[in-house]
Amino acid sequence: MGIIVVVIIIVLFFLATSLRVVKEYDRGVIFFLGKCTGVRGPGLIILIPILEQMTKVTLRTITMNIPSQKIITKDNVSIDIAAVAYYHIVDAEKSVVAIEDVYDAVNQISQTTVRNVVGRFSLDQLLSQTSDINVQIKDVIDSHTEPWGAQVTAVEIKDIQLPENMQRAMAKEAEAERERRAKIVAAEGEFQAAVKLGEAADIIASHPVALQLRTLQTMAEISVEKNSTIIFPAQFMTTVSEAIKMIKGDNA
Repeated sequence: MGIIVVVIIIVLFFLATSLRVVKEYDRGVIFFLGKCTGVRGPGLIILIPILEQMTKVTLRTITMNIPSQKIITKDNVSIDIAAVAYYHIVDAEKSVVAIEDVYDAVNQISQTTVRNVVGRFSLDQLLSQTSDINVQIKDVIDSHTEPWGAQVTAVEIKDIQLPENMQRAMAKEAEAERERRAKIVAAEGEFQAAVKLGEAADIIASHPVALQLRTLQTMAEISVEKNSTIIFPAQFMTTVSEAIKMIKGDNA
């Protein structure tokens, strides 16, 4: 009876050490006596106790923060840049056999690449061509990580910190640009208004009565506001004088 119990315990022990469950997003790299024999999973995996070992590798996309670091641009401006990289494992066997720690390796090569690539551009290019620079950084990192079985899908610069003196200079430049645009818009408005006034003057010159009608309309608008003082234009007074003279002539 004791022997049967011992045998059952031994069998249960071997089953516990030989059965593995690999999830859908994982893969198991199998080593037989230290030699890599392939990749298994997902699902239930049976290992030979003691002789086989398994290392799990995730195939999900990993979000990796690239810490902020000081970089000198092509035009000698010192800036701090932080970025984020996204990568996933495409070859589980290489990610275990070819590199000791694939996450740390990708992180280190990403920091170096960001510093080298950004240093080739001026500050204006960095601010205006961020998308193109992101693509260049991704391609360089991906070329280094390909032998490790990792593929970089995207790299994004998420923060650019400028020195205070540079921020003040850029603020002054932006303010001057806004003032320039405001003056141009105002000048264009004055030009368009002058054109319209010229066209109106031509119409009034061809129809003298139109000026009198406009004068009467202006007087009517002023009277609506309940003003106690009304200013009569010189043209209106001249017209009134002529009308009075004409009436006197008729009476005579």
